[in-house]
Amino acid sequence: MKISILDDYHDTLRTLACFSKLSGHDVKIWNDHVQDVDQLAGRLKDTEALVLIRERTIIRAPLLERLPKLKLISQRSVYPHIDIDACTRLGVIVSSNMHAGTPSYATAELTWGLILAAMRQIPQQMSALKAGKWQIGVGSTLRGKTLGIYSYGRIGAVVAGYGKAFGLKVLVWGREATLSRARADGFAAARSKEAFFEECDIISLHMRLVDATRGIVTAGDLARMKPAALIVNTSRAPLIDPGALVNALKAGRPGMAAVDVYEEEPLRDVRDPLLMMDNVVCTPHIGYVSREEYELQFSDIFDQIAAYASGAPANVVNPEALEVAGKRR
Repeated sequence: MKISILDDYHDTLRTLACFSKLSGHDVKIWNDHVQDVDQLAGRLKDTEALVLIRERTIIRAPLLERLPKLKLISQRSVYPHIDIDACTRLGVIVSSNMHAGTPSYATAELTWGLILAAMRQIPQQMSALKAGKWQIGVGSTLRGKTLGIYSYGRIGAVVAGYGKAFGLKVLVWGREATLSRARADGFAAARSKEAFFEECDIISLHMRLVDATRGIVTAGDLARMKPAALIVNTSRAPLIDPGALVNALKAGRPGMAAVDVYEEEPLRDVRDPLLMMDNVVCTPHIGYVSREEYELQFSDIFDQIAAYASGAPANVVNPEALEVAGKRR
C-alpha cells in the first residue's frame, strides 16, 4: 500500500522498532506541518493509507473529496480533527485504538513536571540565572497542599498517585462514575464543583474533549480559585472557555497556570498572551511526545494498517464505511 505519514516533526517514526511493521509498503513521511487543502491534496493524491499523529492535521470533507485513492486513516485516540461523516460517505475507513486500558504515563509525568516547574518557578529562575540574576523569588512547597484532579480517568488516576506520593491531599471532581472510582481508590470527592475550585491549591484537568466537556471550566470557576493557586492543562485547551484563562490570570485568580495545549496548534505567535505572562509555564503540546509513548502508539497504528491490508480492519470508528468501500471496489 501507499502510506503517507503527516507531521513527523523530528523524523522520529522511522527510528522506532515498530516501524518495521510497515516493511513492504511504500511509505512517505512528511516532517513539516501543512494545513492548506491544496498542498495536502497534492501531497496525498496517491495515498491509500494515511497515518495521523494525534490531532496535528485537520482532515475535513474538502480535502477528503480530493483523495480518491484514500482507503484508510489510521491513528490513535480521539478524532475531533477528522470529519467522520465525510469519511463514511466516501468509504474511507477510520481505525483508531482508544487505548481505554492504557494510561499515557508520558502525559502524567509531564503534568507532574509542570506542577513542580510552576510551583518552584523553575523556568523563571533559570531564565534569570542566565541573565546574571540570583534568586528572583520564593516558590511554594507541594507537601500539605490540596491537589484537585478534574476527572479521575486513566491519566488523572496516575497524577493523583503522584500527588499522594508527594504528600498532597487529593480531591477529585467529575461525573459520578469518576467520583466512585476515586473513592474506591481511597481519594476524597469534592462536595461540589464550586467547593472544588475554591479549596484546591492545584487543579489539573484530565478530560477528553467532547461536546459535553467543551468549555466545562468557566470564567466563574476560575474566579473561585485562590490567588496563589495553580491550574494545569495537559488535556485540551477548549476545556476552558475561550479567553477565560488569560482574563483570570490577569485578574489574579488563579495566580498561576501551566499549559501544554492551545486553541490553535502549532502555536507560532510569540506574542500570544500566555507566552507573555511571567506566571505561566508553557510547553508545546509534548505530553505524549516521548520515544516510549511513540512506540506504544505507533505499534497500534501500524497494526491497524496491517489488519486492513489482511482484509480484517480493526478498531473501526465508522463501520458503515465498510459497506460503502465494498461498493467502491
